[in-house]
Amino acid sequence: MENQHVKCLIIGGGPAGYTAAIYASRAALEPVLYEGNEPGGQLTTTTVIENFPGFPGGVDANQLMNGMREQAVKLGADIRRGVVTEVDLGSRPFAFTVDGEKRISADAVIIATGATARYLGLPSEQKFKGMGVSACATCDGFFYRKKDVAVVGGGDTACEEATYLAGLCRKVYMIVRRDALRASEAMQQRVRNTANIEILWNCNTREVLGDANGVTGVSVIRKDGEVFDIAVDGFFVAIGHHPQSDLFAKWIDTDENGYIVTNGRDSRTNIEGVFAAGDVQDPHYRQAINAAASGCRAALDAEKYLKR
Repeated sequence: MENQHVKCLIIGGGPAGYTAAIYASRAALEPVLYEGNEPGGQLTTTTVIENFPGFPGGVDANQLMNGMREQAVKLGADIRRGVVTEVDLGSRPFAFTVDGEKRISADAVIIATGATARYLGLPSEQKFKGMGVSACATCDGFFYRKKDVAVVGGGDTACEEATYLAGLCRKVYMIVRRDALRASEAMQQRVRNTANIEILWNCNTREVLGDANGVTGVSVIRKDGEVFDIAVDGFFVAIGHHPQSDLFAKWIDTDENGYIVTNGRDSRTNIEGVFAAGDVQDPHYRQAINAAASGCRAALDAEKYLKR
């Protein structure tokens, strides 16, 4: 089995990981980055990004991620395809296995594995992902100005997404499987006070409807068996996210939802020399610009640690 030792290992190839690689390269940390199963991160599941600073006309998500990657490589980062499959953070240096066969040890590690949105698991949902199906209203809501959309979910996230979309869209349907919202009272009140939100109680999504141009509606079934369709142009899933932290949970402190706990505003975890950046430690914002900023902080924190 091949063995290699590196100063700084970065796990994850989204905006947090690539930005960490840029800063770590400039600090002469000679970073090695493994991109995982989804090079570019979950951002690549969207199309045009309208809210990333510096692109007044918007920017293609894949183009943005490719640019970050190329910049890191140009500065000296060693970016590799591969998945970290085993971790030992109880030893020094830290030990890792990539793709079940290659052994890597590292003096410092930056975890930037991100989080994945939870979806309903419908084939039609996957079919129209990026063509009207989204898990981020802040990212994609702009494309549905003055149109009708649906939001699935009854918690705080769903209420937040629905009220955000209500400010842009003509009509927002909330598809809620129970007869009550799970959200906090404050969020429920915001939904009740928003005139263009209609809640479909005791309902589940049967299928997302669409054609070659994207989503055209949703087939819904009530608890009593009634089936009906609603016409919408966008379908937003807001039933939560799952941080990709399971591999590290034996050693790293996480919150009740699995997000890695970092030390205040910096990127340090409970293990000295292990840092976390991006959506894997951010249950609140989940924006590319915020992930990139946390990747910068993680690299700077790793630099200080290694130079000590």
